[in-house]
Amino acid sequence: MERRHFMKACAAGALLAAADPQVLAAQAVSPRYYARALLVDPEDKPIRASTLAAGTNYIFHYPFGGTPCFLLDLGRPTQRDVRLKTASGQAYVWTGGVGPRRSIVAYSAICAHKLAYPTKQISFISYRSASEGSTFARPNMIHCCAEHSEYDPASGARVVGGPADQPLAAILLEHDPATDWLYAVGTLGGELFDEFFRKYDFRLVLEHGSDTLPKTPVTRATRVTELAHYCEQRVRC
Repeated sequence: MERRHFMKACAAGALLAAADPQVLAAQAVSPRYYARALLVDPEDKPIRASTLAAGTNYIFHYPFGGTPCFLLDLGRPTQRDVRLKTASGQAYVWTGGVGPRRSIVAYSAICAHKLAYPTKQISFISYRSASEGSTFARPNMIHCCAEHSEYDPASGARVVGGPADQPLAAILLEHDPATDWLYAVGTLGGELFDEFFRKYDFRLVLEHGSDTLPKTPVTRATRVTELAHYCEQRVRC
Protein backbone atom coordinates (compact mmCIF):
# COMPACT_ATOMS: atom_id res chain seq x y z
CA MET A 1 0.00 0.00 0.00
CA GLU A 2 1.37 3.42 -0.94
CA ARG A 3 2.06 5.81 1.93
CA ARG A 4 -0.78 8.21 1.02
CA HIS A 5 -3.27 5.34 1.00
CA PHE A 6 -2.00 4.08 4.35
CA MET A 7 -2.37 7.52 5.89
CA LYS A 8 -5.94 7.88 4.59
CA ALA A 9 -6.87 4.50 6.04
CA CYS A 10 -5.38 5.44 9.41
CA ALA A 11 -7.27 8.74 9.46
CA ALA A 12 -10.57 7.01 8.69
CA GLY A 13 -9.92 4.46 11.43
CA ALA A 14 -9.20 7.22 13.93
CA LEU A 15 -12.50 8.94 13.11
CA LEU A 16 -14.40 5.72 13.69
CA ALA A 17 -12.65 5.00 16.95
CA ALA A 18 -13.36 8.51 18.22
CA ALA A 19 -17.05 8.14 17.37
CA ASP A 20 -17.43 4.69 18.93
CA PRO A 21 -14.82 3.05 21.23
CA GLN A 22 -16.24 -0.36 20.31
CA VAL A 23 -15.64 0.09 16.60
CA LEU A 24 -12.39 -1.85 16.50
CA ALA A 25 -14.10 -4.85 18.02
CA ALA A 26 -16.78 -4.54 15.35
CA GLN A 27 -14.12 -5.02 12.60
CA ALA A 28 -14.57 -1.76 10.72
CA VAL A 29 -14.30 -1.88 6.94
CA SER A 30 -10.97 -0.68 5.55
CA PRO A 31 -10.42 0.66 2.03
CA ARG A 32 -9.60 -2.02 -0.53
CA TYR A 33 -6.92 -0.87 -2.93
CA TYR A 34 -6.71 -2.19 -6.48
CA ALA A 35 -4.55 -1.10 -9.43
CA ARG A 36 -4.33 2.66 -9.90
CA ALA A 37 -6.25 3.27 -13.14
CA LEU A 38 -6.31 6.53 -15.09
CA LEU A 39 -9.77 7.62 -16.21
CA VAL A 40 -9.73 8.22 -19.98
CA ASP A 41 -12.29 9.28 -22.58
CA PRO A 42 -13.45 7.05 -25.49
CA GLU A 43 -10.38 8.17 -27.46
CA ASP A 44 -8.12 7.08 -24.58
CA LYS A 45 -7.19 10.64 -23.65
CA PRO A 46 -7.06 11.44 -19.91
CA ILE A 47 -10.27 12.84 -18.48
CA ARG A 48 -9.77 16.26 -16.91
CA ALA A 49 -11.85 16.93 -13.83
CA SER A 50 -12.66 20.43 -15.05
CA THR A 51 -14.30 19.08 -18.22
CA LEU A 52 -16.91 16.93 -16.47
CA ALA A 53 -20.43 18.28 -16.90
CA ALA A 54 -22.15 18.77 -13.56
CA GLY A 55 -25.14 16.49 -13.04
CA THR A 56 -24.25 14.19 -15.95
CA ASN A 57 -24.13 10.42 -15.53
CA TYR A 58 -20.79 8.95 -16.60
CA ILE A 59 -19.99 5.23 -16.63
CA PHE A 60 -16.65 3.44 -16.30
CA HIS A 61 -15.64 -0.05 -15.21
CA TYR A 62 -13.60 -0.74 -12.10
CA PRO A 63 -12.05 -2.66 -10.38
CA PHE A 64 -12.97 -5.39 -12.88
CA GLY A 65 -13.75 -5.25 -16.59
CA GLY A 66 -17.41 -6.09 -16.00
CA THR A 67 -18.23 -4.05 -12.89
CA PRO A 68 -19.79 -0.69 -13.82
CA CYS A 69 -19.37 2.51 -11.80
CA PHE A 70 -20.86 5.99 -11.81
CA LEU A 71 -18.64 9.05 -12.11
CA LEU A 72 -20.42 12.25 -11.11
CA ASP A 73 -19.59 15.90 -10.70
CA LEU A 74 -22.30 17.01 -8.29
CA GLY A 75 -21.57 20.67 -8.94
CA ARG A 76 -21.26 21.39 -5.23
CA PRO A 77 -19.02 20.28 -2.35
CA THR A 78 -19.94 16.98 -0.78
CA GLN A 79 -20.21 16.21 2.90
CA ARG A 80 -17.01 15.11 4.63
CA ASP A 81 -16.22 12.25 7.00
CA VAL A 82 -19.61 10.57 6.67
CA ARG A 83 -20.00 7.56 8.97
CA LEU A 84 -21.74 4.64 7.27
CA LYS A 85 -22.38 0.92 7.77
CA THR A 86 -22.57 -2.11 5.50
CA ALA A 87 -25.50 -4.54 5.56
CA SER A 88 -23.59 -6.67 8.05
CA GLY A 89 -23.12 -3.71 10.39
CA GLN A 90 -19.46 -2.99 9.64
CA ALA A 91 -18.65 0.69 10.02
CA TYR A 92 -16.60 2.89 7.71
CA VAL A 93 -15.98 6.58 6.98
CA TRP A 94 -16.40 8.12 3.54
CA THR A 95 -14.16 11.18 3.45
CA GLY A 96 -15.89 13.07 0.61
CA GLY A 97 -15.46 14.05 -3.01
CA VAL A 98 -12.31 15.04 -4.88
CA GLY A 99 -11.34 17.83 -7.24
CA PRO A 100 -11.01 21.59 -6.71
CA ARG A 101 -14.50 21.83 -5.20
CA ARG A 102 -14.58 18.32 -3.71
CA SER A 103 -17.61 17.77 -5.92
CA ILE A 104 -16.49 14.70 -7.90
CA VAL A 105 -17.54 11.26 -6.66
CA ALA A 106 -17.67 7.70 -7.93
CA TYR A 107 -19.71 4.70 -6.83
CA SER A 108 -20.38 1.16 -7.90
CA ALA A 109 -23.38 1.24 -10.23
CA ILE A 110 -24.58 -2.12 -8.87
CA CYS A 111 -27.70 -1.51 -6.78
CA ALA A 112 -27.29 -2.88 -3.26
CA HIS A 113 -30.78 -4.40 -3.24
CA LYS A 114 -31.13 -6.82 -6.17
CA LEU A 115 -27.96 -5.93 -8.09
CA ALA A 116 -29.61 -4.02 -10.94
CA TYR A 117 -26.93 -2.33 -13.06
CA PRO A 118 -26.53 -0.36 -16.30
CA THR A 119 -26.26 -2.56 -19.38
CA LYS A 120 -25.71 -1.46 -22.96
CA GLN A 121 -29.42 -2.01 -23.59
CA ILE A 122 -31.02 -0.44 -20.53
CA SER A 123 -30.30 1.18 -17.17
CA PHE A 124 -32.76 1.17 -14.28
CA ILE A 125 -30.30 2.96 -12.01
CA SER A 126 -28.92 6.46 -12.53
CA TYR A 127 -28.29 9.84 -10.94
CA ARG A 128 -31.14 12.34 -11.17
CA SER A 129 -30.06 15.95 -11.59
CA ALA A 130 -31.86 18.88 -9.94
CA SER A 131 -34.34 19.07 -12.80
CA GLU A 132 -35.13 15.35 -12.91
CA GLY A 133 -37.24 14.72 -9.83
CA SER A 134 -40.32 12.54 -10.34
CA THR A 135 -43.07 10.75 -8.45
CA PHE A 136 -40.60 8.20 -7.11
CA ALA A 137 -37.17 9.79 -7.54
CA ARG A 138 -35.97 12.88 -5.72
CA PRO A 139 -33.56 15.26 -7.47
CA ASN A 140 -29.81 15.02 -6.79
CA MET A 141 -30.08 11.34 -5.83
CA ILE A 142 -29.08 8.05 -7.40
CA HIS A 143 -32.34 6.16 -7.92
CA CYS A 144 -32.94 2.55 -8.94
CA CYS A 145 -36.31 2.07 -10.64
CA ALA A 146 -36.19 -1.70 -10.18
CA GLU A 147 -37.33 -1.48 -6.53
CA HIS A 148 -36.96 2.27 -5.83
CA SER A 149 -33.83 2.15 -3.71
CA GLU A 150 -32.36 5.63 -3.46
CA TYR A 151 -28.89 6.85 -2.49
CA ASP A 152 -27.42 10.25 -1.69
CA PRO A 153 -24.15 10.66 -3.64
CA ALA A 154 -23.18 13.75 -1.63
CA SER A 155 -23.02 11.71 1.59
CA GLY A 156 -21.27 8.51 0.57
CA ALA A 157 -24.29 7.03 -1.29
CA ARG A 158 -26.15 6.68 2.00
CA VAL A 159 -29.51 4.92 1.60
CA VAL A 160 -32.29 7.53 1.81
CA GLY A 161 -35.20 5.44 0.51
CA GLY A 162 -36.33 2.03 -0.65
CA PRO A 163 -35.35 -1.49 0.37
CA ALA A 164 -31.53 -1.37 -0.05
CA ASP A 165 -29.78 -2.34 3.18
CA GLN A 166 -26.46 -0.61 2.62
CA PRO A 167 -24.90 2.28 0.64
CA LEU A 168 -23.49 1.78 -2.82
CA ALA A 169 -19.82 0.83 -2.56
CA ALA A 170 -17.70 3.95 -3.04
CA ILE A 171 -14.97 4.01 -5.67
CA LEU A 172 -11.94 5.78 -4.26
CA LEU A 173 -10.65 8.51 -6.56
CA GLU A 174 -7.47 10.53 -6.69
CA HIS A 175 -7.23 13.93 -8.37
CA ASP A 176 -3.88 15.21 -9.58
CA PRO A 177 -4.10 19.04 -9.40
CA ALA A 178 -1.03 19.43 -11.61
CA THR A 179 -2.62 17.64 -14.57
CA ASP A 180 -6.30 17.73 -13.53
CA TRP A 181 -6.40 13.98 -14.20
CA LEU A 182 -8.48 11.49 -12.21
CA TYR A 183 -7.52 8.00 -11.07
CA ALA A 184 -9.53 5.14 -9.56
CA VAL A 185 -7.52 3.45 -6.81
CA GLY A 186 -9.87 1.22 -4.78
CA THR A 187 -13.23 0.73 -3.10
CA LEU A 188 -14.79 1.46 0.26
CA GLY A 189 -17.89 -0.07 1.81
CA GLY A 190 -19.87 -3.19 1.01
CA GLU A 191 -18.55 -4.77 -2.16
CA LEU A 192 -21.07 -6.98 -3.99
CA PHE A 193 -18.85 -8.18 -6.81
CA ASP A 194 -18.95 -11.90 -5.96
CA GLU A 195 -22.74 -11.88 -5.79
CA PHE A 196 -22.88 -9.84 -9.01
CA PHE A 197 -20.70 -12.30 -10.91
CA ARG A 198 -22.69 -15.28 -9.65
CA LYS A 199 -26.04 -13.74 -10.61
CA TYR A 200 -25.07 -12.39 -14.02
CA ASP A 201 -22.29 -14.71 -15.16
CA PHE A 202 -23.94 -15.77 -18.43
CA ARG A 203 -25.27 -12.29 -19.24
CA LEU A 204 -21.87 -10.70 -18.65
CA VAL A 205 -20.22 -13.14 -21.05
CA LEU A 206 -22.74 -12.15 -23.73
CA GLU A 207 -22.34 -8.43 -23.02
CA HIS A 208 -18.55 -8.41 -23.05
CA GLY A 209 -17.97 -11.16 -25.60
CA SER A 210 -15.65 -13.07 -23.29
CA ASP A 211 -15.88 -15.36 -20.29
CA THR A 212 -12.75 -13.82 -18.76
CA LEU A 213 -13.04 -10.06 -19.37
CA PRO A 214 -15.82 -9.36 -16.82
CA LYS A 215 -13.65 -10.68 -13.96
CA THR A 216 -10.32 -9.37 -15.27
CA PRO A 217 -8.85 -6.69 -12.98
CA VAL A 218 -8.65 -3.22 -14.52
CA THR A 219 -5.09 -1.93 -14.77
CA ARG A 220 -3.50 1.29 -15.98
CA ALA A 221 -6.64 2.91 -17.50
CA THR A 222 -10.42 2.65 -17.77
CA ARG A 223 -12.68 4.37 -20.29
CA VAL A 224 -15.34 6.82 -19.20
CA THR A 225 -18.53 7.22 -21.27
CA GLU A 226 -21.68 9.26 -20.76
CA LEU A 227 -24.52 6.98 -19.71
CA ALA A 228 -26.61 8.41 -22.54
CA HIS A 229 -24.04 7.07 -25.00
CA TYR A 230 -23.34 3.85 -23.13
CA CYS A 231 -26.85 2.38 -23.00
CA GLU A 232 -29.79 2.59 -25.39
CA GLN A 233 -32.47 3.36 -22.80
CA ARG A 234 -32.33 5.02 -19.39
CA VAL A 235 -35.43 4.27 -17.34
CA ARG A 236 -36.86 7.29 -15.50
CA CYS A 237 -39.52 6.36 -12.94
